[in-house]
Amino acid sequence: MPGFDLASSRAAIALAEAHPGLIDAAVGVHPHYAADPSAEAWHELSILATHPRVVAVGEIGLDFHRNLAPRAAQLQALERQLAIAASAGKPVLVHDRDAHAEVRQALGDWPGPSDRPLRGVLHCFSGDDQLALDLAAAGYLISFALPVTFSSARGPRSAAAALPAGTFLVETHSPWLAPGGAGARNVPTTALRVAAEVARLRGVTPKEVAVSARASYARLVGP
Repeated sequence: MPGFDLASSRAAIALAEAHPGLIDAAVGVHPHYAADPSAEAWHELSILATHPRVVAVGEIGLDFHRNLAPRAAQLQALERQLAIAASAGKPVLVHDRDAHAEVRQALGDWPGPSDRPLRGVLHCFSGDDQLALDLAAAGYLISFALPVTFSSARGPRSAAAALPAGTFLVETHSPWLAPGGAGARNVPTTALRVAAEVARLRGVTPKEVAVSARASYARLVGP
């Protein structure tokens, strides 16, 4: 469960503590809120990132589609949180919407945690196959949500077919992107729908996709 600001990051840790083995926590500031944290909030976030129930720093990244925070603030927040993740030795959960070049550059410049084989996840991937392959080669997992089932999502669909085994995840993106559109409830079975479509695109069974994704997640958050 990722945080999107300081309060939700604290809540994610509380849920992970209450449900060990079921919920993992991530802490971070979403790009929509990049301009909000004070110096004290950033300091607390850096401490939360070292909590034993925290497996990643996120959701962080860039959103140049809605631009709810100034772009300069988003870039600064991303750089700050990549540093927090590196210091804590944690992978990152990255949001990228209409900011592919900037995200590629930021992640390319980041050394990543030295003690982990994977650097993080590009969640709800919206780029093309070349971006996915480049990021996978650099040590990132590519995570697909419901849009990969849309015929209009040519980039993610091409990426889902092209990626090597062991380099992707599937997700619900709850509470958003539910089957049925705006206002519909997103539930865990959405991930099954995503897995089935990724399997179809790859020419394998849904079980193969599920097993691969589970193993990839275990490698991401494992010791």
